[in-house]
Amino acid sequence: MNKHKKILCIGAGYVGGPTMAMIACKCPQYTVTVVDINPERIAGWNSDSLPIYEPGLHDVVKCARGRNLFFSTEIEKGIQEADIIFVSVNTPTKSFGAGAGMAADLQYWEKTARQIRDCSQSPKIIVEKSTLPVKTALAMKRILTAGDKKKQFEVLSNPEFLAEGTAIQDLENPDRVLIGSDETPAGMKARKELVKIYANWVPEEKIITTNLWSSELSKLVSNAFLAQKISSINAISALCEKTDADVTEVARAVGMDSRLGSRFLNASVGFGGSCFKKDILNLVYLCRYYGLEPVADYWEGVIRINDFQKERFVLNMLNTMFNTLAGKKICLLGFAFKADTGDTRESPGIFISRKLAEEKARLIISDPQALENAKHDLKDCAGDIHYEKDPYAAAEGCDAVAVITEWKIYSELDYERIFSSMIKPAFVFDGRNILDHSRLFDIGFNVFPIGKPPLTHFEEYV
Repeated sequence: MNKHKKILCIGAGYVGGPTMAMIACKCPQYTVTVVDINPERIAGWNSDSLPIYEPGLHDVVKCARGRNLFFSTEIEKGIQEADIIFVSVNTPTKSFGAGAGMAADLQYWEKTARQIRDCSQSPKIIVEKSTLPVKTALAMKRILTAGDKKKQFEVLSNPEFLAEGTAIQDLENPDRVLIGSDETPAGMKARKELVKIYANWVPEEKIITTNLWSSELSKLVSNAFLAQKISSINAISALCEKTDADVTEVARAVGMDSRLGSRFLNASVGFGGSCFKKDILNLVYLCRYYGLEPVADYWEGVIRINDFQKERFVLNMLNTMFNTLAGKKICLLGFAFKADTGDTRESPGIFISRKLAEEKARLIISDPQALENAKHDLKDCAGDIHYEKDPYAAAEGCDAVAVITEWKIYSELDYERIFSSMIKPAFVFDGRNILDHSRLFDIGFNVFPIGKPPLTHFEEYV
């Protein structure tokens, strides 16, 4: 029955491209097409230089591309031919009008819904893959069924739970696949079609079905809970520094509590990425809309702690380096919001770079995958900023090195070589706690981790 089923995904970004590549790889009986309005992005997907970096992604794309996986800019044709349409368009935080700074900007989503309606000539199953506010599926159904042309559309919610850097692993062996639908005969039938796709490689017990609204809300809540855990340990890291406690030891003790677990308890310079801040702000807006002010304030506090952590990191650099950074050369090791990705959206590196530039510091930014994105993010930033992929060249002649991204290579560098090339006194600010701090101190560095007492060669440190 599925031999001729055609799947379309509108949106070839971080979610749509990898997800459809995995479906095509695992389900050769389906024809999978990914479309996007950006011809350069589609050209990238059709080349050996994919538009996003993700470990293992190239092999998955290569497995199916040209066989049953295709990338195209022909959106209308794709809509007309598809049986199942995944909508994976961008839903950024709104920057204007009511809800600016918190609510999701749904203009691209709505344009896509209208395009599906206008181009469709047969019944379709529409799958929400973008992160959307609760009740968006209802709005989509109203758009799809408006007008003279009466077609049968069933809307499903299938939120993604991918972590950049491990997206392929998350797709191949997910914790769960969540599918929400109307609890009507037609909705249940559509749900079964989507379950059938994932059942090709995902165990039945990991495929969870719910109503539409529970599915939509679950995505926001999952990201909020994860971000809350990060902000919690980061808040405690500030207290650790004041009391000479070690946040790593505190996190280890807390993480051994089976009710809490150890994941997401690594203190750092702060979280970033396309989801956490956006989804929490969306949740805050939703709570305020329904008059739940204390709930909104609670979740907004998670964002405030994250902003506080980034601000604190820069102020610590300023206070430590004799209360001036003007003219001092600082090397930032890493700019991506996390390791194993080139994505810089909401990266702490953006905030830190801008703040250091305001202090008239001279910046050398190094990252294995994110330098082009860094240049774009800081293109309007006035200051002395340079970009260098080689970390040794980047650190040469610097007063300080700051670790912003937890790339494994940074824990494996020859720091004796780096120390010998730097201005003295030489400082290391480990924003991810991935370095051997005692070893760095023995080499001669003044070492400032997150949530731990500093290791300094000064006679007195205040």
